Amino acid sequence: MPERLRTVATHCPYCALQCGTRLTRERAGVAVRPDADFPVNQGGLCQKGWTAPAVLTAADRLHHPLVRRGGRLRPTDWSGALDVIADGITRVRRSRGADAVAVFGGGGLTNEKAYLLGKFARLALGTSQIDYNGRFCMSAAAAAGGAAFGLDRGLPFPVTDLGAADVVLLAGSNPAETMPPLMRHLGAPDLVVLDPRRTATAERAALHLQPAPGTDLALALGLLHVAVTDGLLDRDYVAARTSGFAESWQAAAGWWPERVERTTGVPAADQRAAVRMLADAERAYVLTGRGAEQHSKGTDTAAAFINLALALGLPGRVGSGYGCLTGQGNGQGGREHGQKADQLPGYRSIGDPAARAHVSSVWGVAPADLPGPGRSAYELLDALGTEDGPRALLVFGSNPVVSAPRAAHVADRLAALDLLVVADVVPSETAQLADVVLPVTQWAEEDGTMTNLEGRVLRRRRLQPPPGHARSDLEVLHGLATRLGQPGHRYPTTPKEVFEELRRASAGGGADYSGISYERLDAGEALHWPCPDEAHPGTPRLFLDGFAHPDGRARFAAVEHRDAAELPDARYPLTATTGRVLAQYQSGAQTRRVPELVAAAPEPFVEVHPDTARRAGLVEGALARVSSARGTALARVRLVGTLRSDTVFLPFHFPGDGRANLLTGDALDPRSRMPEFKVSAVRLEPEVRA
Repeated sequence: MPERLRTVATHCPYCALQCGTRLTRERAGVAVRPDADFPVNQGGLCQKGWTAPAVLTAADRLHHPLVRRGGRLRPTDWSGALDVIADGITRVRRSRGADAVAVFGGGGLTNEKAYLLGKFARLALGTSQIDYNGRFCMSAAAAAGGAAFGLDRGLPFPVTDLGAADVVLLAGSNPAETMPPLMRHLGAPDLVVLDPRRTATAERAALHLQPAPGTDLALALGLLHVAVTDGLLDRDYVAARTSGFAESWQAAAGWWPERVERTTGVPAADQRAAVRMLADAERAYVLTGRGAEQHSKGTDTAAAFINLALALGLPGRVGSGYGCLTGQGNGQGGREHGQKADQLPGYRSIGDPAARAHVSSVWGVAPADLPGPGRSAYELLDALGTEDGPRALLVFGSNPVVSAPRAAHVADRLAALDLLVVADVVPSETAQLADVVLPVTQWAEEDGTMTNLEGRVLRRRRLQPPPGHARSDLEVLHGLATRLGQPGHRYPTTPKEVFEELRRASAGGGADYSGISYERLDAGEALHWPCPDEAHPGTPRLFLDGFAHPDGRARFAAVEHRDAAELPDARYPLTATTGRVLAQYQSGAQTRRVPELVAAAPEPFVEVHPDTARRAGLVEGALARVSSARGTALARVRLVGTLRSDTVFLPFHFPGDGRANLLTGDALDPRSRMPEFKVSAVRLEPEVRA
């Protein structure tokens, strides 16, 4: 047996479950095993979690800073790389102003990194132009949840509560593939799954509703209609704990089940059965995922499912509720501490004078020194290199060349910049376009905190030093800030020191971390925010005594169904929808470097109904051209008899000509600015190669 050198308790680097793991540094490498005591994963891990240590030693792991010279990225030292960046930023700011420099962050960054990145952008750069890839993930549900409840937290209850449920409705979520350990909590409840595909989760469902892509809002309105007209409305709860029901019912009144069936394809009988299952259950939950939210009407769709939950009296009760299944590893914490265009730490609005005063006092500046809100993620990327847009961009923890909608256009915009800087652990597709690439630490090489989908703040612990000359993102920000004339003490490089400041900055905000400390976390306390002081036990269940609006009531939303921004036509007769598969994660920059995962999911594919494939002249295993008005993706055909014949599905993890986001468009939700990833009009053709 190899000698065991060191073991730490930490968490998986991937999804927002943040499964507990124990890492051991052995002579043969890093070994991982699940933490059987951590309640979220209860001793389970998915294939990605078991193989996560392989990314630490990826063959092309970045070890040295790189600067583009003569058209090629060449190794340099840290001082030289940071000088190039600082000089480039200074030139851009002098010629075009502070907002000509932008920052693009990530939902996988630790709380400390996300916090310091937002501070760096607004003080060291003086720019309003900062957003992050969580805009593509959580923004619609966050906007709807904030409006309904006065506060957004992915799950306002512990994950473990789901295991005692009688019924759980999953709208647009496939956790059996995207976060498999969650299924340990979903084995006992009857599942109602809403998904155009017969996914691995739908296979386990007691009832599968299969709406046409882009019609989830009509279906949610129809379910509310059934709740009211079939006498299932919890009138006492609605009267005591909510407001706005009459207006929301007026909007839903026209969506009787048979009309919904014509619009969505979901039989009226199944609609009634779904609502009856929820209403008859003693303990029931409504959960939404990206399938319902990644639409140009995603906020209204999430709001419509919240309406259903409120009508049945679920939120704010022990054993029942509404929640959304956060995707990225720190998708919750990442949106709470200031890397979003319109927010300051503690989930504060950047436009709120009181919020600005509080945060500026912690930062030691005047409120007027803080810029206002900037562009949302896609709008920021779309503006790059334009006359009025940013001319320099710093990217931390994101790969928009693969993950952003209208991906070819985004790559063109990145190429138009005067300066592109990417901090990453591997040469992602975005890093390959950069002028400067900075090698940074990853999960097992750093300390910090993450916040999982249930609002539980967790300790990430360092097992080993990074390879080569890789540095932490905190060190990168410190080095750049001091070169730009900022005092060094304003940008600490120690995660604990950053967290202590984050605690002060978040105090009194919606996401109040002021009572959470490394000491309490290291002592084993389970702390969910808000936690306003060190005597507070944290808040695992929100809203039991009232919602976060001043009157304590939740708000129904009056929402109307509308079509997707793009509908099929004679030229593009099918609808493409995108999503994830078990063996890959996000843009694939990490998982595509793990041999076992590549063997399981090696290339882009497109799921097609056999009848649809036959009409297009395609057979199983053929290479297909999937084309939209934006571009063409190449993918291997998989025939799936359970898929709707008007729909095709592509995973979005693959680069180059296989990018699913070559197809997606730039329609945005008017409230959350969520792009419409889930609906693109496409056509299928065989790929003919000479």
